[in-house]
Amino acid sequence: MNPQMLRVLSAIFFQAGIFSILLSVFIWWYLGSDEPEAQAHAERFGIFVGLWAPTLLILSNRFDRFADKATVVPALKPEHQEERGEG
Repeated sequence: MNPQMLRVLSAIFFQAGIFSILLSVFIWWYLGSDEPEAQAHAERFGIFVGLWAPTLLILSNRFDRFADKATVVPALKPEHQEERGEG
C-alpha cells in the first residue's frame, strides 16, 4: 500500500474510535430506562460498544506507523503512467 492510502485508513480508524466512545455514552445515557432490566441492558451494550474504541485507535496508530515506513509502489504513481504514455 502507498503511504497516502495508509494515512487515509489511519484517519478513518481514528474517527471510528472517537465515534465509538461517543456512541457508547449515547447508548448508556439514552437507552436506559427506569426498569432495572432495560437499564442493565443499556449499560452492557454501552460497555460493549465502548470496548471497540481501543482496538480502532490501535489500528489507527499502526496504519500511521506503517505509512511512515511505507514506500510508494512505482506502478501506482500517476507520473509513472505518464512516462509510459498511458496517462
